[in-house]
Amino acid sequence: MQHSSSDAPKQSHDAGDPDRVDAWSDGDADADFKPWTAEQAQQWRQRQAKVSVWELVGWQVLLGVLASLLGWLLTQRVSVMWSVAYGAASVALPSAVMAYGLTSSALARLLAGVAQAALVGFMFWEGVKVLLVVLMLWAAPRVVPDLSWLGLLAGLVLVLKVHWLGWWIRSRRGQQTR
Repeated sequence: MQHSSSDAPKQSHDAGDPDRVDAWSDGDADADFKPWTAEQAQQWRQRQAKVSVWELVGWQVLLGVLASLLGWLLTQRVSVMWSVAYGAASVALPSAVMAYGLTSSALARLLAGVAQAALVGFMFWEGVKVLLVVLMLWAAPRVVPDLSWLGLLAGLVLVLKVHWLGWWIRSRRGQQTR
């Protein structure tokens, strides 16, 4: 009995096959990698926009105020205005607490310059921020009379996404200067 080449068992190309070419693998990309010098890294840092966390909190507050006024103008209901404002405050206030904790608190000054401690401090203040957001949202029906959940959600999402607005504005400025 003769076997044709089509009858031969087909070889599988599994992950352990060293001859397998994977479309997602880097291949020789590691050979092209050249680390930057300290001077090149410094030049890159200087080209990057510097954004203060306090600047971000300021934009959040400003957008929260504008969104609250817009909510009132569109609906003519004070309860919607306060709902939007409370939703915005549910993001801006915890962000301000985190910004204070990371930049101005005694703990931040004590741990300055120690990378591992900075990471732990960041995780601690992020936890405080999340806890504050959850507590503020839990208290919303008790704090805001005639709460509009849609207004609260609109204020929360708008202020939560303000960093994208800042990024867009900065990228537009960068394109205009080129």
